[in-house]
Amino acid sequence: MDILAWAIIIILFVIAFIGLIYPIIPSVLFIAAGFIVYGLFYSFEPFGVLFWSIQILFVILLFGADYISNMVGVKKYGGTKAGIWGSTIGILVGPFVIPVAGILLGPIVGAIIAELIVHRRPFKEAVLVGFGSLVGFISSIITKGIVQVVMIIYFLFVVL
Repeated sequence: MDILAWAIIIILFVIAFIGLIYPIIPSVLFIAAGFIVYGLFYSFEPFGVLFWSIQILFVILLFGADYISNMVGVKKYGGTKAGIWGSTIGILVGPFVIPVAGILLGPIVGAIIAELIVHRRPFKEAVLVGFGSLVGFISSIITKGIVQVVMIIYFLFVVL
């Protein structure tokens, strides 16, 4: 039974990390599901108010990191809200349009198209904003990955 429980927990955590690359997968829900699976197989007793409070703060940090990284990346390179929205849409649509390369090309193309259409920017400026959206996306992946690792380490510290 132990092997089954930990296999499910590990699979859920791995899916959470896949969600870093494919933002359509709600990473944080899979991490929380891992906690719940542990509680169902063993006990929820280790998960006191302090545990849930800290994990909720990490969840807020995850959502904040995602938005702020994208915003800073686009704004640093002269982008506007249209560029941020275009980048966000590109992040979500890109992997479905171009399965592997769309992960990186989606935010770039989305930001470029948004800046060209909404603000009629010169192509060179729009491309710079697209590059900024890629920088923001990659920094978001790194930041969220670190936060997820810390969440899981804290979980393991509490239950082991």
